[in-house]
Amino acid sequence: MDNNFIKRTILICRGSGCNSMNAGIIHETLKKVIEEHNLLNQVEIKLTGCQGFCQYGPQLVVQPDNVLYVKLKPKDLNEIAEKHLKNNKIVKEFLYKDPKTGESIEKKDMIPFYSEQIPIIRKNCGIINPEEIDDYISVGGYDALKKVLNNYKPNEVIKELETSRLRGRGGGGFSTAMKWQFCLNNPSEIKYVIANGDEGDPGAFMDRSLLEADPHSVIEGMEICAYTIGASYGYLYVRAEYPLAIERLKIALAQAEEKGFLGENILGSDFNFKIELKKGAGAFVCGEETALMASIQGKRGMPRPRPPYPANSGLWGKPTNINNIKTYASIPPIILNGGKWFSSLGTKDASGTIVIALTGKINNSGLVEIPMGTTIRNLIYNIGGGIINNKKFKAIQTGGPSGGCIPEQFLDTPLDYQHLTDLGSIMGSGGFIVLDEDTCMVELARYFIKFTQNESCGKCTPCRIGTKRMLDILTKIVKGEGTIKDLEDLEKIANIVKNTSLCGLGQTAPNPVLTTIKYFRNEYEAHILNRKCPALVCENLIEYHIDQDLCTGCGLCKINCAVEAIEGEKKHLHNISQEICIKCGVCFSICSYKAIYKKTNEN
Repeated sequence: MDNNFIKRTILICRGSGCNSMNAGIIHETLKKVIEEHNLLNQVEIKLTGCQGFCQYGPQLVVQPDNVLYVKLKPKDLNEIAEKHLKNNKIVKEFLYKDPKTGESIEKKDMIPFYSEQIPIIRKNCGIINPEEIDDYISVGGYDALKKVLNNYKPNEVIKELETSRLRGRGGGGFSTAMKWQFCLNNPSEIKYVIANGDEGDPGAFMDRSLLEADPHSVIEGMEICAYTIGASYGYLYVRAEYPLAIERLKIALAQAEEKGFLGENILGSDFNFKIELKKGAGAFVCGEETALMASIQGKRGMPRPRPPYPANSGLWGKPTNINNIKTYASIPPIILNGGKWFSSLGTKDASGTIVIALTGKINNSGLVEIPMGTTIRNLIYNIGGGIINNKKFKAIQTGGPSGGCIPEQFLDTPLDYQHLTDLGSIMGSGGFIVLDEDTCMVELARYFIKFTQNESCGKCTPCRIGTKRMLDILTKIVKGEGTIKDLEDLEKIANIVKNTSLCGLGQTAPNPVLTTIKYFRNEYEAHILNRKCPALVCENLIEYHIDQDLCTGCGLCKINCAVEAIEGEKKHLHNISQEICIKCGVCFSICSYKAIYKKTNEN
């Protein structure tokens, strides 16, 4: 046998993100290339879910070399096959390059984005084939369920969760052990388990990627919950906009039932449990547990007052336990490794890890799983690779559209529930957006209030009317028409909505407003008192001009101006008519010579 022979496995990302960047074509081309290079006996191609490094797709990992190739095109695969797979020479051209140094990094685990992570919830993501249950079993899948059925009584499972200090990963952060205990204590013969996969935050894709990459971990966690509380039926609630997650869940549920992990007399025990996949229509408010249950029952997704809590009166009035899918995926590792092991990670306030969708003005965006207590600075500048184009960091919004904006002076804040709450923000389900110096904080607040106002179910007056009134005031301010009285009213209304709304949507919707007023009040005052937008974002308060020293007269801006606001002959200086310009910004974005610039409105 050739001394250079190495049996390799190529892990190719086939999550929604990479699929949208033609990973399917890469996958099919790779199969052909492997065959053409006579490598069928030396190379196995394995489909995986999301590998986390979303902005660098399509991507693949060559094992056991642990080499990550990114941003691939079909034509690149021949070179990888010839040089790497046949001659053991890594192709540096397709490696990840450090945004700070520009140097290529050969080993995946040497990339800071990965090396700083501790995967627990995502430990199988990007490693196993989510469409093959045997792949999940080969890495210890369903061992936790076997351990529970053979060795644990329900109270002993809850005791392990108490030791772990696991808190719900859907945003509320409520004690998982306590929630399960409430349901266990209810004597009802009929109980339900619900997995909340309704992920509506803009820019958040943690739940979707987990369901696409490791669906059995969620199913196993739900089963352990059902055994513990005494339930025999469960619902996996996923929004219909996640077709790939739904497809793989259907496969996983069928395979689990075929293998005896679901259904009657599971693994030879007297435990019976079935799961029904329920597709949601995409209402943001259905992330709230009582609205979600209403949706399952065929009603309009609207929250109801609590108490009674679901543990006492949930689906069809029966005791119901509802957790986020990331919470359920945390259960098998806790059972297998012990509550003390899980509790040793994180902080006194919150144990374990958090999965974050890191997006915005950041060099390394994607899915990150880090221990609770990791600082914001470490997240942004080590894992995230710093701000794009070396711009100045301005703030980070945590917790999605209902989260608050945390400014630079709090970069060393540990990420856990209490620290974020103290700053006026929330952990939420894990959507984090990094903002740079070019972000207008007033417009940002307006954008998110517009989202939550649109998603409000309208059941309670504070949320229905309050979010609309806040949106009206913010719109007035970004147009340069606001007054100091408007700012005072805005803050007052935000606090009323926060303190009096029925559900979590209304109670947290004012967070972007309150934190931007608290930490960036000067920007509000600039819009109101000076009629200027310091970040040069708000259309009514800026103008586009052409730098006559940089303009070459190429005519590209003029050709692309939809309203013919740009005047000038080819190879001669151009000018923008302020009376006609609609501030769309197309000319600014396409000028190759950076001759077009923004300035504050002269009026």
